[in-house]
Amino acid sequence: MPINKRSLLSVLAVILLLVGAAPAAKADDFGTRDEARAMVERAATFLKANGKDKALAEFGNPKGQFIDRDLYILSYSLDGLRLSHPYNVKLIGKSVTDAIDFDGKPYGQEILEVAKTKGSGWVDYKFTDPMTKKLADKSLYVLKVDDIILGCGIYKH
Repeated sequence: MPINKRSLLSVLAVILLLVGAAPAAKADDFGTRDEARAMVERAATFLKANGKDKALAEFGNPKGQFIDRDLYILSYSLDGLRLSHPYNVKLIGKSVTDAIDFDGKPYGQEILEVAKTKGSGWVDYKFTDPMTKKLADKSLYVLKVDDIILGCGIYKH
C-alpha cells in the first residue's frame, strides 16, 4: 500500500512532537563543584553534631538529606573501608585502597592520600553515574573529619 505525502507528514509531525516532549537534561539537573563542596561541609557539620552512627545511617540513606540530583555523600575510614554509599550497599565494608577506575587509575589510594596529607581536595576518576547508568568522568571532593573521610562528587556531562 503506497504512503501518501499527507500521511507521511502526519507521522513525522507526531514523531517530532514526541521527541520534543522528551525531557532533556539541563545543566541545573546536575550538581556543581561548589554544591559538592558545600554538601561535604554540611555532612561534616551533621557528623560532628549527631555522631558517627547516626551520620553514617543518614549518608547511606538513598532518600535522605544528603542526596541532591547526582550529588551524594560517601564516607570512608582512614584505613580505606567504605562506611556508606547510598546507591551501592555492596561496597560498604570493602576497601577502597585497591580501587581503580576504568582507565586503571588507582583513585582509592588518591582519595586516602589527599585526605590524610592535605585534609581536603579533589580527586578525578571515571565512575558509573547512578542517574544515567553510564561511565562518566567524576571529580570527588574529599574532607577528613576526625577519623572519617567524607566525599561528594560531580559527574562531568
